[in-house]
Amino acid sequence: VVLSCLEKRAKRNVIDEKCHLLNRRWGVVVPLDLMGVCSSRWAMGFAFGATANKVMILFADGYFPLRVLPQWIKAIAILIGATEVGLSSYPFFACLSTPMQITGATLGFLYTAAWFVITAVHIGQCPHGQILGYFEKIIFYWPSLVCQLFLLGKFTHVLIKASWCMMARKTCPLFLVTHLLQAVHIVFLKNRKPQKSWIQQHIYEWDPYFQFPSRMISTTVLAIICLYMVNQRVVVWKRNWHLIMGIVNKINHQNCFSLGVWIFTVGSASLTSVSYVFHILACYRYAGAIARYSGWQIAYLVWGYLVIHIVQCLFGVMLIYSLVLPIKHGQGIEMVKSLGTGILTIAIVIGFIVLQITTARRFFLQPKILQDDKEKPLALDNRKVFHNFNYFLFFSNVMLGLSACLFRLMCSVVLGAWLIARIDRTIMPKGYEAADMGYKTWIGMLFMDHYHTNPILLCFGHHLAAKCIENQQQGNSYSCHVDQSTGKPYFRVSKKARTRWLLLYTLLKNPCLSAHRKPK
Repeated sequence: VVLSCLEKRAKRNVIDEKCHLLNRRWGVVVPLDLMGVCSSRWAMGFAFGATANKVMILFADGYFPLRVLPQWIKAIAILIGATEVGLSSYPFFACLSTPMQITGATLGFLYTAAWFVITAVHIGQCPHGQILGYFEKIIFYWPSLVCQLFLLGKFTHVLIKASWCMMARKTCPLFLVTHLLQAVHIVFLKNRKPQKSWIQQHIYEWDPYFQFPSRMISTTVLAIICLYMVNQRVVVWKRNWHLIMGIVNKINHQNCFSLGVWIFTVGSASLTSVSYVFHILACYRYAGAIARYSGWQIAYLVWGYLVIHIVQCLFGVMLIYSLVLPIKHGQGIEMVKSLGTGILTIAIVIGFIVLQITTARRFFLQPKILQDDKEKPLALDNRKVFHNFNYFLFFSNVMLGLSACLFRLMCSVVLGAWLIARIDRTIMPKGYEAADMGYKTWIGMLFMDHYHTNPILLCFGHHLAAKCIENQQQGNSYSCHVDQSTGKPYFRVSKKARTRWLLLYTLLKNPCLSAHRKPK
C-alpha cells in the first residue's frame, strides 16, 4: 500500500481532477520483470529461494484447509494456495524492484526480518518432525533462511547506497544501457580471435558481457532448492524400504542389495537433474517468455527427478537380480552361459544387418561418378540379382523388424524418461511437437526474449527514443539540461531561435540592411 501510494501513474485520470491531492498517485506496483535484465537479478533469485518451502508445501498439498474436500475442488484449492503464496511473497519482490529505493529497502528489510524471526521461532519451538525425525525442520527450512539472510544484506546495501547517493546528490548509472552497449559492441566486432583457455575450448566458453535475465536466475535458484527438498524426502523413504521389499521377498540380503541400488540412484538422479538445470542455462545462452515458463520448468525438473530415479532404480534392481545374485548363489557359470548366448544372438543380428548394408553398397550400387564423391549415387546395378536378394531376405527381415521394433520401443521409453525434465527438448516425434506443451513453452519464451530482450533491438530502441526526445527539445525555444561531467545546468537553444537572434542583432547593428530584406 505504501509503495502504491508513492508510485505515480503515467496519465492523469478523472479522479485526479476531483481530488488534486492524489497527483497521479496510487500507481500499479510491478513486483518483478521476468523478461528484463536488472542489477538485482540475483536478489530476485534469492527472493524466489526464500519461497521454496512454500512451493514444496504446494506440491505436497499442504495448503488444503480440509482433508475431507471432494476431489473436484482440488484444482481450486491449489489455485487458492498458490495465490496465498504469491501474496505472502509479494513484498519481497515489490521492495526490490521499486524505484523508491530508500522506502523499498526499509520496508523490505523490516518484512524480511519479520519472516526470518517467525521462521526461526517456529524451528526453535519444535525442530524435530515425524518424517525425517531429528532436526527435520532445520533440514527443511535452512535454504529459505539462507535466502532471507541474503535479502537482509541486499536491502541493507541498497539502503546505504541510496542514502549516500541522496546526500551526495548523485544519480545512479544506467545499468541496462551500458550492459547492452558492451554486448552489441562485441557482436559487431569482426575478425576477433581472442586467446581461449583450456576450459573455454573444451568445457564452457563464457561471455563477460552476457548476463542471464532475472527469470533464468530465479528459475535456477528455486529449481535447485526444490530438488534438494525432494531429494531429502526420497532419502527418507529408505527407512520404509524393508517393509516394501518384505512384500516382494523375505530374503534379507536381497533387501540390502535393493537398498544400495535405491541410495545409488538417488545420487545419480540428483546429479542428472542438477546437470539439466545448468545445461538449460547453456542452451538458453546459445539459443537465445512467456509467463508460465519458470513455473513449468520447476515442475518438470521435480517430476523428471522422480521419474529418472524410479527408472534408474528399476534398471539397477534388474541388474542385481540378473548378474549379482546368480553369482552370489553359485550360479555364475549358468549366468555367463545365458549372457553369452544373448550377446551372441544380438551380435549375429547386428552382423547380419551390417552384412546386408555392405553387400548392397558393394554389389548393387553403380560406381562413383567422380573420385572425390563421398558416396555412390543411388543408381542400381545388377537389377536381377538385386531383386532375388530382396526376395530371399524378405522373410528374415520380418523377424529382424520385430526385434528392431522392440528395440525402438525400449529406446523411446528410456530416452523419454531420461529427457522428461528437459523442457528445451521435445520427446515427441517430428510433426507432433505441438502436443508437447513444455516444449511449446520453451519456444514461446525464446520468441519473447528475441523480441523483448535482444540487445541490438533494445539499443536501437533506446537510441531512437533518445533521438526523439532530443528533437522535441530542439523544437522548443530553449531547454535546461545538466552537464554530466560538471553537474551544472545549462540551456540548449534551438537552431531556429538562435538564427532569429543573430538576424535581430545584425539588423540592429546594420539598419541599412532592412531595405534589402526579402518581403514576406
